[in-house]
Amino acid sequence: MASNGAADSFAVPNVLAAMLTMRSGDADKKKIAVDYLGRFQKSNDAWTTTISILQNSTEAEAQLFAATTLKGKITYDLATQVSEGDLPALRSQILLLLKKFAAGPKPVRVQLCVCLAILAIQMQTWKDVLPTVVAALGNDVASHACILDFLRVLPEEVTEGRKINLSEEDLAQRTSELLADNAEQVVQLLVNYAQSSPAAATNPQLFDCISSWLREVPVSVIINSPLMGAVLHGVTDEKSLLAAADCLGIICRETKDVDDNLETIQALLPRVLELRPRIQALVDEDDTEGFKAITKVFADAGESWVLIIARQPQHFLPLVECLLECCARDKERDVIGYTFTFWYELKQYLTLDHYMEARVQLVDVYARLVDILLKQLEYPHSDDPNELDLFDGDREQEEKFREFRHHMGDTLKDACEVMGVTACLTKVHDAIKLWQEKYGSQATPTSVPHWQSLEAPLFAMRAMGRMVESDDSSVLPQIFPLLVQIPISNEKLRFAAIMVFGRYTEWTAAHPEFLESQFQYVVSSFQTDSQEILRAAAQAFMYFCVDCKQLLGSQVLQLQAFYDQILDKLPVSSKEEITEGVAYVVGVQKAEDLYKLLKLYCDPLVQRLMVKANNAVENKAKLDLADHINLLTYFVQHVVPYLPNNAENPAVKYWQEVFPVLSTILDNFMGFVPICERICRCWRFMVISYRTAITPLLAPLANKLAEGFAQSKQGCFLWATSAILREFSEDREHVEDGITQNIYVFFEAQATNVLRTMSDLPPVDLPDVIEDFYRLLIDALLYYPTRLIPSALFTPIFQAAISALALEKQEPVSAALHYIRDVLTYGGPNPAGSGSDLGPAGAQLRQIVKQLLLAQGEALVKQTLAGMMITFPRDCFADGSGVLLGMFELLPAETTQWVDRTIRMLPQGTITPAEADRLLAKIKDRLHGGDAANVRQIRVLLQDFTNTYRRRYVAPRDGLGQLEAARFRFEG
Repeated sequence: MASNGAADSFAVPNVLAAMLTMRSGDADKKKIAVDYLGRFQKSNDAWTTTISILQNSTEAEAQLFAATTLKGKITYDLATQVSEGDLPALRSQILLLLKKFAAGPKPVRVQLCVCLAILAIQMQTWKDVLPTVVAALGNDVASHACILDFLRVLPEEVTEGRKINLSEEDLAQRTSELLADNAEQVVQLLVNYAQSSPAAATNPQLFDCISSWLREVPVSVIINSPLMGAVLHGVTDEKSLLAAADCLGIICRETKDVDDNLETIQALLPRVLELRPRIQALVDEDDTEGFKAITKVFADAGESWVLIIARQPQHFLPLVECLLECCARDKERDVIGYTFTFWYELKQYLTLDHYMEARVQLVDVYARLVDILLKQLEYPHSDDPNELDLFDGDREQEEKFREFRHHMGDTLKDACEVMGVTACLTKVHDAIKLWQEKYGSQATPTSVPHWQSLEAPLFAMRAMGRMVESDDSSVLPQIFPLLVQIPISNEKLRFAAIMVFGRYTEWTAAHPEFLESQFQYVVSSFQTDSQEILRAAAQAFMYFCVDCKQLLGSQVLQLQAFYDQILDKLPVSSKEEITEGVAYVVGVQKAEDLYKLLKLYCDPLVQRLMVKANNAVENKAKLDLADHINLLTYFVQHVVPYLPNNAENPAVKYWQEVFPVLSTILDNFMGFVPICERICRCWRFMVISYRTAITPLLAPLANKLAEGFAQSKQGCFLWATSAILREFSEDREHVEDGITQNIYVFFEAQATNVLRTMSDLPPVDLPDVIEDFYRLLIDALLYYPTRLIPSALFTPIFQAAISALALEKQEPVSAALHYIRDVLTYGGPNPAGSGSDLGPAGAQLRQIVKQLLLAQGEALVKQTLAGMMITFPRDCFADGSGVLLGMFELLPAETTQWVDRTIRMLPQGTITPAEADRLLAKIKDRLHGGDAANVRQIRVLLQDFTNTYRRRYVAPRDGLGQLEAARFRFEG
């Protein structure tokens, strides 16, 4: 392996030595080897070296690495590193290698088939691809496997052809030549192969090939050919079952446009139904994979034909029955999940008035489905009725079962919509009564027999909770008296009952006679040591307080005693839930009582806060302090009285007393980010909740936010600032002009501090600050455009945004791009803040923005294109192309020049002059007509170009050269 020298040596021994190093345990050597192999794969030498390894090496790992490298070279470097005259020689070399590896190893053979397919796409002069490949590989059995692999990968690679360096027009033409023009020939090749021997007729490769070409060959052609018989026979053969079933599923999916495929569906239906006996057979054989495969076939058919099932329910009922049977026979819950989409899609039609008749005919199917689901929801059974660990300690398996139950719950809701909630709840009621009749008398304080068959209907009832109307009084009044009697000795039963009560609190609010017994059941559950029960009880408690807050209002004093007593024994998330709950109850009390109630509830919290602050030395204690601050925020959010504008707000009066405590804690923990964030969050919600009533706190609050950012450089202080900026903007009512002016001065001071920080430190050290700063600026631009745009800060803020685009983290880049896009709108007739009339100032703002863009536009275009090609996270592409489109709309000629210059800066060898010229020609063509729709197409052109470049080019480790972002400097 070459060391640091003038040029790397990419000879075969060096490459193989680097691969050997990759297996070693030495991290430093492995890093050097990775770097070396990365350079090798991009080099010109890689062509001859990989082919040499494939010709001479006997080691499978080296062969696969070489084949994979060759695939990458043909995909990304063919146009820039191989002349057109050398393409036939490369093709011959690959065909010889394919002949050599026809018998295997299969991974190498498949990679070489992909190489040949990608070469075929780009080698536009090669017109007789299939005959050449078939003739070159010969007619022995090993060659058949190779030809089938090539036929399978060809459509896949053509479909993925956007990563290949061809224009859209050339790719479309090549797609037609390779796929559409060869479809008939491929079908005949596959028919001949299938009929050549019994082994060929059940070869999984044959079915994979058919699957791959089904996108290109009309499905009716396959169904009416001998291949259909081969597929159906393949489903009955153990060796080919999985591949043939997958192929049959794709055939069904290809008939999804039912009105265009009526005859094909009529021909397919009886052939699919012939497979029904296989369900029982595969279950009896305990063939899990086969059972999955056959269920997928029925599910694919059902999902594809769901519209025609709704139109002709009786004719297609046997297919629906097949799916129901798969669900019923699924003892291990391996396959029922494959049917969920079908039941959902069918429900979507059956609940429309147009398909009411079908709904009547299929309602019994959904009723039987509910019975199956109630059984499938049961936890595994155990000989010991007190055994709660039913998965032998396998937590992953238990978690998988719990997640699966929630999916079943969604399907239960689908059944509810078809059958009606009352019918579903009746089944739940029947299941609970059945358990009571059979086992209720055997339950003791320490043992609950067959609890699984009681817990499952409780879970089902919980799943249906959101579907029950609050005025429903058919079944629930019979169920709830049973639920409050659920034995409390069994943790899973108690958990299930609590979760049901929490889900039905809206119904309970409309039926207050059931509140006391349920609420007491939940409150008494806080005496347990079980963390799971505590979490469930806290969540249910919160829902009761939210939905029944008016009913619980008379208990506000008793609730405080309970809250204070229970708070310290709960986990953090449960503390937050019960705090949110009691805050809702306090929030509906009379305004004249709120100050006293806030003191009653929050003074103990503030006392705890001060004790925690005095003792917070270790990180864990500091995090506990930060979490505790959050509890106060819930009262800020939910205790919001409605008062006349000139009346004193009792909540603000209370928070004025608490403010010095929070300020002191902030001063003492300025270096601990979570505490800063929680205090800023609390203050931000004070502004959001009390709006202009927060004015008495405004001056000290603004001072602490300014001081906080200046000292800590944390973005949370900017995040809180944005709330003030929004609430006290120029167009708000009941805000004095003097306050608005002071707020804007405060904002400028914050912005100046941020710009100084961004000048001192590179963007990579400030991602959170940059994100919060530009989110703040989006608000500033929206609410104060006539002050911000003409200000001296406007240009440096824009320059700083351009420098931030060099980051590779989504959130700050996205925020900067959003701000830039909003700025661009002020250069045109429809500014982002168009809800406010800018009047004569609008023209002045347009002029300022255009002058800014003329000065900074080239840097903006360069950095945005560099981001889209190399550094942006994927979720930023749309905003990046939106910025470029905005530039083309405002300054088309200049932006075209800047794009041209940027593309010419790209590293040599990564883009040909012809490609650059072609892109610029297309842009100019779209601009030529001046039509807005044509200009918008430039966005697509640039997205396609940058996507192609991004796939082909890996950013160098030593920087981006001329595309490197300029460092932001601020002199203010």
